[in-house]
Amino acid sequence: QVRLAESGGDTVQPGRWLRLSCEHSGFVYKDYCMGWFRQAPGKEREGVAAIDSDGATSYVESVQGRFTISHDNAKNTLYLEMVLLKPEDTAMYYCAADNRWPPFCSGLGTVARVKNYDYSGPGTQVTVSS
Repeated sequence: QVRLAESGGDTVQPGRWLRLSCEHSGFVYKDYCMGWFRQAPGKEREGVAAIDSDGATSYVESVQGRFTISHDNAKNTLYLEMVLLKPEDTAMYYCAADNRWPPFCSGLGTVARVKNYDYSGPGTQVTVSS
């Protein structure tokens, strides 16, 4: 049974940073694509970042250079480090996984589909406000 559990969300001022974590179980990491998507109030889901088992990553343009996705194989944990946070980053953040796409987990067009991955967690709230 695939299980995903996000943590690390908080309320911070603009320009600060946060690191989100997603502990997962029930599947072999190399057999799945993983990523992060977010949803702000009144807006549609948006893919934020994607990663493949070799560590290659992709990002939506609005977070490029500010967000970093990574995975700790020993801890079965996916991370999203976010720096220089902006008010427009305020959203519920979800980690997601899907086994339909390997090995094409990162690269052109991959971030957009993260929001439709088969499995996701309950989410963690990030609020950026002064």
